[in-house]
Order: sequence, then structure tokens, then C-alpha cells
Amino acid sequence: MKKLVSIVIPAYNEADNIFVILESIKKVFSTLNYDYEIILIDDGSADNTLQNIRNFASSSENIFFLEFSKNFGHQLAVKAGMDNAFGDCVISMDCDMQHPPDLIPDMLNKWEEGFEVVYTVREDDKNLSKGKRKSSGLFYKILNWLSDIELEPGAADFRLLDKKVVNVFRSFNENEPFLRGLVKWLGFKQYAIKYNPGARFSGESKYTFKKMFRLALHGVTSFSIKPLYSAVYLGFILSFASILYVPYIIYAFVNNVEVSGWASVIMTIVFFGGLQLIILGIIGIYVGKMFMQVKNRPNYIIRSTNIPVK
Repeated sequence: MKKLVSIVIPAYNEADNIFVILESIKKVFSTLNYDYEIILIDDGSADNTLQNIRNFASSSENIFFLEFSKNFGHQLAVKAGMDNAFGDCVISMDCDMQHPPDLIPDMLNKWEEGFEVVYTVREDDKNLSKGKRKSSGLFYKILNWLSDIELEPGAADFRLLDKKVVNVFRSFNENEPFLRGLVKWLGFKQYAIKYNPGARFSGESKYTFKKMFRLALHGVTSFSIKPLYSAVYLGFILSFASILYVPYIIYAFVNNVEVSGWASVIMTIVFFGGLQLIILGIIGIYVGKMFMQVKNRPNYIIRSTNIPVK
């Protein structure tokens, strides 16, 4: 009996990419001795993505879909796909052809060798703008510096997970999962494959600098309380620095020297006021995460699907 490979593909406004990615995967598996199924997750698309998915699913027995009631985000879309994938292994990949399907045989080979997690690391893409490459590098530097996990620069959401790993993932109920970090945190036998990203077939990248920064901040606060410790250390340093100012005050008082005017006072107030707001913001992020989690709302809502009830 052939092993079943489940492929999870989140899609947000990817109408023009659906046909290309499905045909590419079909071509790859035509040379492999595996059964496969494809689970596409429409993450609240505003274009014809869902309609195109439905058209392919209606004519194929191994193409399934989940339609979200709104846009819940890429990470939850992947999580929803894994929650509904019951193959011997699960491969998650993007819909835009930047995760090359031709890499799937190599991932399966490593899985057959006994690795339970086969993840990919993107080589530096010279076709990307200088700003995009810098923001990507900054993302990993911030994440590795402030969090308790270590991600290789270029680590992607293109990965293979053995079914025992997926079963563990199903037990997670985080409302904002950071999957790259969770995969590292889980352990198991892992292997990294480097790849050169393919050209995006259609559309534009959804990861702007703002989203990259937010993802980095989310990754840090999901896996570490280092920012809270940093705030405490900074408070001690600044308190000590303020003590160094005492001798000058005494000298000015004894010698009747005029103390600096309003400009220096205002600058000091603004500086420390801003610092306090940053620290309060860090604390607020952690409190906000707890607030959202304890509500125990569903992490995503499925509006429609063609996946049979198991």
C-alpha cells in the first residue's frame, strides 16, 4: 500500500497561481511512488481564488479545500490545513511557486531516511530588492537575539512533517501560532535543505516590511520573556546613571552655579517618557496575548469545505 502525502497550501488572493501550482505538484508526483492529496485553504480572498479552487476540486478526488469565513492569516491557514491532513506526512508550501515543487522528492527521501522534520532554508535571492533582503536579515537577527530559539536566516514555511509531529501540532491551541518557531521548539529529528526560491508566477508578495516586523515581534513574544528582562536591566542602568548626576547637583548648589535650563529638562522628560511607554508597550503585548488566549475563541472559522468528516 502506498504512503499518503498530504500537501497543505494556504492561498490569499492567488487566483492566477492555483492552476500552476496544482499542475506542478501533479507532474512531480507522477514520477513518485506515493499517493497524495492537496488541501488548499482560502484565507478570505477577495478575488476568484476560491472559485478556481472549487473548480479543480470538483474534478479531482484528491484536491480538497477549506474556506475561511474571513482572513485569519497565513500561519493559522497552515495550521488549519494540518488539522485536517491525515497523510503519513504533511508538506506545507506557498501557492506562488516560490517554494519549488521539484524539491519535494528530496524532502521525501530525507523523510524515508528517518528524519521527522525536513525544513527548508532559502538561499539569498539576488532578484529581491536590497531593502527586502535587508529587512529579511533584520527579521532573523531580531528574532534570534531576543528569543530562546535559533532560526537559520532564510528558514521558510516550506517543510515536511511526519504524522507524529502533526499530531502534536493538532494539540496546540495558540491563537497566534508562530510555526517556524514551534517546529524548532518541538525537537524530533530534523534536517535542513537549502533551496533557491523560484520566481513568483503571479501577483506580489504579501510580506511587507511592516508584516515582517510584526511577525518578528510576534515570534519573540511567543517564545521568550527576554524583552521583559531587558526592560528591568535597562531600568537599573538608567537608575544608576541618574545617581551619577548627583555630584553635579551638589557642586552646582554649593558653588551657586546655575543649573541647565528648560531645554535639557524637556529633553530628559521626553526621553524617559518615551522609554516608559516602550516598556509599558512590551508588557502590554504579553498581557494582550494572555487576554486573547483566555477568551478561548476558535482560532479560525471554516465557512465551507469538501473534506469528508472523519
